[in-house]
Amino acid sequence: MTQAGEKISEAELVVMEALWETAPMTANDVADKVSTSRDWSAQTVKTLLSRLMAKDVIAADQDGRRFLYRPMVARDAYVASESGRLVNRLFGGRISPLVAQLAERDQLTAEDIAELEEILKGLKS
Repeated sequence: MTQAGEKISEAELVVMEALWETAPMTANDVADKVSTSRDWSAQTVKTLLSRLMAKDVIAADQDGRRFLYRPMVARDAYVASESGRLVNRLFGGRISPLVAQLAERDQLTAEDIAELEEILKGLKS
C-alpha cells in the first residue's frame, strides 16, 4: 500500500474507515455501511469515492458492470501521517507539549497515563 499523500477530509475519512474495515466493496456497499452514521445518498458516497480515487488513496477494480473499491493506504500509515502533521503544525514537532495540553485539560484517563508509562518504559530499554 502507498503512503497517505494528500489530506483526507472528515467526510472522506468516513468512507476510508468503511473500506479499511471491509474491502473490497461496491459504492452501494459503502453507502449502506456509512448510512448508519451519516444520512448520505449513494451519489454523495460516489462523489467521495471519486475524490479519494483522485488522491490515489483508493483504487477500483471493475467487476462486471460495477466497481469494487479498496484502500491503497494502510490505516496505520494514514494515522501516523496525520499524527505527525498535527504535532508539527500545533506543537512544533514536539510531543511533550501535546501531552501537557491534554493533561492540563483533564483529558488523560488513568488508563491513558498507564499506557504512556508503558510506552516510555519500552523506549528507555
